[in-house]
Amino acid sequence: MNLWRLEWLRLLRTRSWIALAAVFLFFGLLGPISARYMEQILQRFAGDVVVTLPPPTPATGLEQYLGNVMQIGLLVVLAVAAGALAFDQPIERAAFYRSRVRRVWTLLAPRYVVVTLAAIAAFVLGTIGAWYETVVLLGDLPVGAMLLGMLLTSLYLALAVAVAAAAASFVRTPLAIVPIAAGLLIAVPLLGLIGPLRDWLPSVLLGSLVGLAVGVPPVDYLRPALVTVAVTAVLLGLAASRLGRREL
Repeated sequence: MNLWRLEWLRLLRTRSWIALAAVFLFFGLLGPISARYMEQILQRFAGDVVVTLPPPTPATGLEQYLGNVMQIGLLVVLAVAAGALAFDQPIERAAFYRSRVRRVWTLLAPRYVVVTLAAIAAFVLGTIGAWYETVVLLGDLPVGAMLLGMLLTSLYLALAVAVAAAAASFVRTPLAIVPIAAGLLIAVPLLGLIGPLRDWLPSVLLGSLVGLAVGVPPVDYLRPALVTVAVTAVLLGLAASRLGRREL
């Protein structure tokens, strides 16, 4: 059995794909509904206080979806990635693998690619759910903008898994990998406080789905997309280099 098939089987048999799909689809269906009925929900709990919100738009439904899924959903992605990328846990399995491959990239590539594709598939599933609910409850969304937004956000998910891979080269256990990777992803947007860097940060891609839907020019996302691809490659190279030198 080759390592690529092994990673697919690991994803299926550990039910990790169910966790990913369930979280993204849940928020995909919930986001537009909560946007549509938010005023009524708040009014129910506000008592005698009158709650008035701006009329919800299709973009509001997407914002509700992304606001939840790019927090909780991203943590689930990191948890699944950490479980796959914790190369030296358990040590007996790590010794078995490392004694049979010449390059660590042979181990890293299947794990990274399988987790990334699973995360992107779950995100696309959730987005399709949000898209459908938004059209039904709030109005139409431009098809081209939605497809491009999904592609750009998928680049960010690929970066997130690469961050987990780099973190796995510094620590050994999944419980340590997740907070380190999450902390790095949270810290990156803070660089936006430095004016010239704001338009280059990978985190800009998280707003691409909504931005494109409301008419932001696609070219505005070119720079962060290029930076995301470059940083992903650097992180994977760092992970491969460090893991290749690390002793069991």
